[in-house]
Amino acid sequence: MDRKSHIMSLHWNAALLTVLLSGCTTLIPPHTLPESTLPTHYQQGYGPNTKDAASASAANIAWQDYFRDPHLQNVILQALRHNHDLRSAALRVQLAQAAYRIERSAQLPGVDLGMDAKRSRTPSDLSATGSALSSNEFQVGVGVTSWEVDLWGRIASLNEEALQTFLATNAGQRAVTISLVAQVADTWLSLYELNERLRLAQATQANQSELLRIFTRRFEVGAVTKLELTQVQTLVNHAEGLVLQLQQQRDLQRNALHLLIGRADLIDFNYKPFANSPLLQPLDAGLPSDLLTNRPDIVAAEHRLRAANAHIGAARAAFFPRISLTTFGGLASGELSDLLEGSSRAWNFAPSLSLPIFDAGRNQANLDLAEVRKDLAVVEYEQTIQSAFRDVADALANQHWLQQQLSVQQQAVEIQAERSRLAHLSHERGRASFLEVLDAERDRLETEQQKVQAQHALLRSRVALYAALGGGTQHLPPADQPVSALSSNIAEK
Repeated sequence: MDRKSHIMSLHWNAALLTVLLSGCTTLIPPHTLPESTLPTHYQQGYGPNTKDAASASAANIAWQDYFRDPHLQNVILQALRHNHDLRSAALRVQLAQAAYRIERSAQLPGVDLGMDAKRSRTPSDLSATGSALSSNEFQVGVGVTSWEVDLWGRIASLNEEALQTFLATNAGQRAVTISLVAQVADTWLSLYELNERLRLAQATQANQSELLRIFTRRFEVGAVTKLELTQVQTLVNHAEGLVLQLQQQRDLQRNALHLLIGRADLIDFNYKPFANSPLLQPLDAGLPSDLLTNRPDIVAAEHRLRAANAHIGAARAAFFPRISLTTFGGLASGELSDLLEGSSRAWNFAPSLSLPIFDAGRNQANLDLAEVRKDLAVVEYEQTIQSAFRDVADALANQHWLQQQLSVQQQAVEIQAERSRLAHLSHERGRASFLEVLDAERDRLETEQQKVQAQHALLRSRVALYAALGGGTQHLPPADQPVSALSSNIAEK
């Protein structure tokens, strides 16, 4: 091996050694999570805190298993396919993934193949020989241009930050999915609550319209007074007003469901839900500590905290020298015919070093900014945990008290039905005025409406509990395939 080849080999070995040493050091501070302030258990009496045969962990129940109504399953599936917020979340995951790939590529040198050809002419008055000169230069080879040797872990820190940001965005997309499923189920239940209340109001309106017809005939023959006739008319007007109000609310709820789904032609509003089988299965609330792994929003907050911590490492590395390498190895010749000759071998190795001396406090400001952002991420992480605990606690409290309210409302409906029957009977026998019948009918309609509201509020509290516990987290598909495998799973059930 000649001297030039030996020197070139030493340069390439030095470059290889530099690559191996690159990234061996990192200035990222040790990652520590703040101590959790969550209680060890949820409030007793607000739901199951221990596992039993009748309950299961929400995170391990896919939404298509929890929401058993086939029509609701199809509505949720359509929302997962067409909802714009979910599509935006999936695209944000792809953006974060591409950004991470860009940062990761900076850790290794980029090798380029270059081919250059140049012809130049020097005029006689500028030539050392006094005559015009023409020259050619041809060059082909591979090289590395301005690759930073990551001795202090600056690029590795930025890579870690991009990775954690990608993971946070991915967890955020899963949180959006769970939230969307819960919103669709809640809106769907609210829509059919209005349908049920409208059905009761229309039935009451029909009965009272018939009663008005009878009283009108009686008034014409002088069997009842004008006052009693107007009282019946008041009943009919009250029922008609309630019907119109409920129809308005139902249309608004339909529009809300259309917006969630993303299309307005995918809902069968003639479908009758609530078969004999339970719509929602019991859930095990588990322990508050389970939320740390089951709630995607908490997982996303933790990754954002890790990303902020990694950015501190990059800000610290900015205080140290930065080494960049530019290398080239190939063939060069003044004549194209001689380019492939052994004597045409060419190479260069050009390291550069830059050391910050005076930057007007910019690096320190960047470090201070990174540390404040980490402190902010810690606060947001703690706040996310507390919000998650409250979501579960609220859902359990609502479920507990709504069950009792529903029991009371069921008794109230039975009592009001009996009161209405006795009021009519007393009026027919002349023992009571029609005003008592009027009050009894109004109270009966209001009580029936309240019972339906309590029934559906209880179902919606169970939907809220499912979402608050991170329902279906373990069964969500990857972000790039949000609904690819769901259609076949639903069809098989």
